[in-house]
Formats: sequence, structure tokens, C-alpha cells
Amino acid sequence: MKLVFLDRKTIGEDLDLSPFEEFGEVVMYPFSTPEEVPERVKDADVVILNKVPINEQTIGGAEKLKLVCVTATGTNNLDKDYLEQAGIAWRNVAGYSTESVAQHTFAMLFYLYENLSYYDSYVKQGRYINDKMFTHFDSIFSEISGKKWGIIGLGNIGKRVAEIATCFGCEVQYYSTSGKNHNPAYREVDFDTLLGTSDIVSIHAPLDDNTYHLMDKEAFAKMKSNAVLINVGRGPIIVEEDLRYALEHNMIQGAGLDVLDVEPMSETHPLKDFKDSGRLLITPHIAWASVEARTHLMDIIYHQIKDYMNQ
Repeated sequence: MKLVFLDRKTIGEDLDLSPFEEFGEVVMYPFSTPEEVPERVKDADVVILNKVPINEQTIGGAEKLKLVCVTATGTNNLDKDYLEQAGIAWRNVAGYSTESVAQHTFAMLFYLYENLSYYDSYVKQGRYINDKMFTHFDSIFSEISGKKWGIIGLGNIGKRVAEIATCFGCEVQYYSTSGKNHNPAYREVDFDTLLGTSDIVSIHAPLDDNTYHLMDKEAFAKMKSNAVLINVGRGPIIVEEDLRYALEHNMIQGAGLDVLDVEPMSETHPLKDFKDSGRLLITPHIAWASVEARTHLMDIIYHQIKDYMNQ
């Protein structure tokens, strides 16, 4: 059997993928363009990918192909109608990164909430040397204990964030973007109430018709001026031009983004030259990517292939 990894680098080169060799020949490409895919998969039995489009144009000539595995939860890049028509099975992965994304949520929150960019620079610029006091107070910050934490999207990751926030003494409330998910452990509120009363707002929702551009200028205007927004959900949930306006006009205190509307960031991105790290923190879609999460992800893929072949 032949396995082809079409974009090996998207899961990190530090992982040991030797267990996949027990299935047969393994061929790995760092990246693949749609134009390169047909030749690379023409004799493959299993294709493993992250972002590569899978459709009739890219895999139509792969006569031996039996299984497509996506190393992610999202499957927008799969033409599922074509796969069904061609008799090709597909698998994706969910729930592998809950701890990693929850951890990153708090890492971003504390960086912003405690003004760590300012204090780190204060020391590294030499300003703490021979200072008059042992403590420098100029950039005031508060505890999150006793604050209201509003969660948009109370799925697995949202629930884990809620649990941890509760341990820190936060009062958790949430807004269900679909209106279908309810959890008696936390207070459910409408969108306007969540925005108007939360000190911290974190986004853990999927991208759909209910969430696309949910956070726009109107939404920012309803938030507390000292509120911090964290988005580890999907980039297009936020109108990025409106977020910049909100930051520049002090409508909110700060924002942490791990996801953007278009990834990687473009030269024309509205936040590209926003340099105040005390108000805006952007990380390059790494919340999911702890070594443990990526290892768990590939272990799931391994067992999906094994289970399929043992059917």
C-alpha cells in the first residue's frame, strides 16, 4: 500500500511519523499545489493532507485511492460529493487540541491583561536598573478573579476555558451562536448582554452563517472600554478593519488573535502595522499546535487508517 503526505510541513517536522511505514510505502511532500497533486497521488492508496483541495481535478486520476485523511477538523477543502461518487472514504480529526487551545487562550489573556509587553520592555530597556523603588507600578493591571468572562461558543474548547476561568475566580457566562447548545453549569445570555457585561470575551465558535463577521463595529461599541477580546475560533468571525477602529478609538482595552480572516497574513492586512503589543497580540495560528496536540492528531490519523484497512 502507498501513503502520500501532500503537505507534511503543516503538521511540523518534529513529529515521528515512522509508525505509518508499517502500512507500506510512505511518500512525503513538504507542500503541494493543486497542479502538482494529480501526479503525486496517481498511484496512492491513502492521501494525507491538511489544506490541499481534494476534488475531481486533483485526484480524478488516482484509480487506487481508497481513503483521504485530513489532519484538521475543517473539511471545506474536500469535495465530498465527488468523493462519495468515486467511492473514496474520508476522515477528519476533532477534539485533539482542546487543552492546547485552552492554554493558548489564557496565555494571550494574561499577556494583555497584565501588560506584560510593557513590563518586559521596561526591564530590557534598562529602566529598572538602579530604579528608585523595587516595584514599578506605572502600567496598572487587575486580577481576573471576580471578573465576568463571556464565552462565544460553548463547545469542547469553550467548556474547557469556562472550567479554567472558574478556577481563577471568574464568573462565566456564554452565548450560543446557534441557539441550540445549552449548559446549565454556566449562565446563558444573549449576545448584547454578553458584550455589554463581560470584562473578558473569548471566541471559540465555528465559522458559519451565524458567526461570520459577528464582531463588527456595532458589536465593539457595545463592549466595555476596558474589555479584552480573545479570538482562537475562526478569523472571519471578526471584521478586522472594525477591530482596528475599536482599538484606535479605545472602544476596548485590547485584543488577542490567533486566527485571521486570510492566512497567512497579507501585505494589506488592516492590522499589519498596528505596533502596540500592549493593545494587540497576534500569533500565527499556533493555539492548536502544542507538540502533544500534534502528536495526538497524528495518532488519531494512524488509527483511522488502521481501522479502515482492517474493515
